[in-house]
Amino acid sequence: MADEANPTPMADTEDNKPAQGSKKNIFKLLRVKHVTSILSLGSFILSLPILASVTWLLYMKSYDCEWLFKLPRLQIAISIGLIFVFLICNAALFLRTRLPMVGIIVVIVPLTLMFTVGLALIGANSLESRKIPATPLWFEMKVDDESIWNNIKGCIYGVHVCQDLAASSVPVNSYDFDKKKLSSVESGCCIPPEECHMQYVNATFWQKNDNDTDSWGNGDCDAWNNERDVLCYNCRSCKEGYIKALQSKWSKLGIFLVSMAVFLMACHMALFLATMWELHCTS
Repeated sequence: MADEANPTPMADTEDNKPAQGSKKNIFKLLRVKHVTSILSLGSFILSLPILASVTWLLYMKSYDCEWLFKLPRLQIAISIGLIFVFLICNAALFLRTRLPMVGIIVVIVPLTLMFTVGLALIGANSLESRKIPATPLWFEMKVDDESIWNNIKGCIYGVHVCQDLAASSVPVNSYDFDKKKLSSVESGCCIPPEECHMQYVNATFWQKNDNDTDSWGNGDCDAWNNERDVLCYNCRSCKEGYIKALQSKWSKLGIFLVSMAVFLMACHMALFLATMWELHCTS
């Protein structure tokens, strides 16, 4: 009788092995779905700053005389492009289970373009050229064109940058003026360079020291004139100061585009791998 009862538990053990294996597969599938859900949510959250940047670009006030470079049009073009990137990134989330390969290709292409444009704006792209708007080389080309620079310096004078500096510095002495924080345009266009060693009278009036030989040969020192419509508008420092003011905004945009492109590409690649793993577990 004892021998006849032994096969029964052995049969039960063999029957339980498939059940245990199916439970493990279910738990594995649940873990994979949990990971893909987190990655999908992360991808959506990471795309929200792109939409916020569109609002920032559309409503951000242009810098003084920036319209001469037609940069406001570039802002609108980039804003439209970012809206498409936002829509494509989120549309790819719906394609991931049905067409995962198509979804990853659709999202990687615009993100790669976004990454490349960002590198160009910060001047870190080897493909940067004078033909790409808002890049450092492009700004240098524009200010080196005398016909364009004449319009720019006329515009700077027209928006009263140096006049406002002079008005706000009337009661300020030389010592306090040296401590005053000036914008790149004010320091480049409204006052002579420090190496000229001119004597301060007021913010826009400086006396040259004829005995100072250190500044001889400096074109900016020779270009300086106390006339309010001349000042240092013809100086190289004025051109560099204006480029710095414009480039500050566009380089920040470039850093943002590069950062967002890297984060989104990493997140979507991880989501693609997790999706393929999920499909493998269900097959």
